[in-house]
Amino acid sequence: MFTLIKTNGLARRGRFVTPHGTIETPVFMNVGTQAAIKGGLGARDLEELGCQIELSNTYHLHVRPGHELIRERGGLHRFMNWKRPILTDSGGFQVFSLASLRKITEEGVHFQSHVDGKRIFMGPEESMAVQSALGSDIAMAFDECVANPSPKPYVAASIERTTRWLERCKRANAEFNAQSNAPNPGQVLFGINQGGTFDDLRIEHMQQIAELDLPGYAIGGLAVGEPTEVMYHILDVVLPYAPANKPRYLMGVGTPANIIEGVARGIDFFDCVMPSRNARHGHLNTHAGIINLNNNKYATDDRPIEEGCQCPACRNYSRAYIRHLLKAGELLGGRLCVTHNLWFYNHLMEEIRAAIDEDRFDEYRREYSPIIAKRI
Repeated sequence: MFTLIKTNGLARRGRFVTPHGTIETPVFMNVGTQAAIKGGLGARDLEELGCQIELSNTYHLHVRPGHELIRERGGLHRFMNWKRPILTDSGGFQVFSLASLRKITEEGVHFQSHVDGKRIFMGPEESMAVQSALGSDIAMAFDECVANPSPKPYVAASIERTTRWLERCKRANAEFNAQSNAPNPGQVLFGINQGGTFDDLRIEHMQQIAELDLPGYAIGGLAVGEPTEVMYHILDVVLPYAPANKPRYLMGVGTPANIIEGVARGIDFFDCVMPSRNARHGHLNTHAGIINLNNNKYATDDRPIEEGCQCPACRNYSRAYIRHLLKAGELLGGRLCVTHNLWFYNHLMEEIRAAIDEDRFDEYRREYSPIIAKRI
């Protein structure tokens, strides 16, 4: 399923085959939490922007419109008219983000819906049932993402429970795939490494979950408040214990510089809401750094967002026009900005893959990592 094509230092060039297509890695997954990219982009737009794989969220789609409604319409691919691979997050991150609305037990998590206050229970089996109904190609294990920092005894108990949950997820995933009405019987399960910012707990947990021989492994619980240097340190510590023949996914990360540095440490999959969220506020990525299109100096700037960029926004519109749309509150302004940022991220990954293929990733990293996240 995953082929490691070559390495350049610790950077890895791979290929992951799914029922809905092959993913070239390293890859950035475009985040459509509720089966849509915020900013008004549809499935055909994502294809034009070079998106290989889209990510949606189990909890949010369970709450609205409901996973059974989506199953009845042939699964998430058909529902959103997206023919390429999909990864679904398990709902585990909501254990962290909805801390004031949940209670954790050994069985799972009792939530209060952020939409209407309705009580919801989700455990490993429930998460797998929802993800099976959605028919994603990659299902994420249900886990607990702890805040950083958290007391070490709590984190130790949490990873033990997360391992038990993972074992239940593995059994449930196999059972749901075997059902005759499974929208995607080829769905695979990725496990998630947790352990906060404790080196020994991270290593211990990765060793435990690696024994389950899953199709892929994620590093979770990072980029949730700890300094960037701490995140990089955890990657340096734990990745030597991740199976080399399986893809590695750094969840919820991040900036272009974070991605380059993650690749340099051996990460294959990334996702983040940052490119679309920032774009809707006029913060746009370029190879020279980040520009804020709301600044007055762009009011009469007739250049594209980035010279030489081939995204639909840069090919057709000026900074001055897009800034005007943002200031006027026109939805087109946000759509064009999101279009550019997602093009930038997807083609950044193309550049990274080419640099690894050509044994020049270190040179690429030295050139862009220091400047690509700087604010102009």
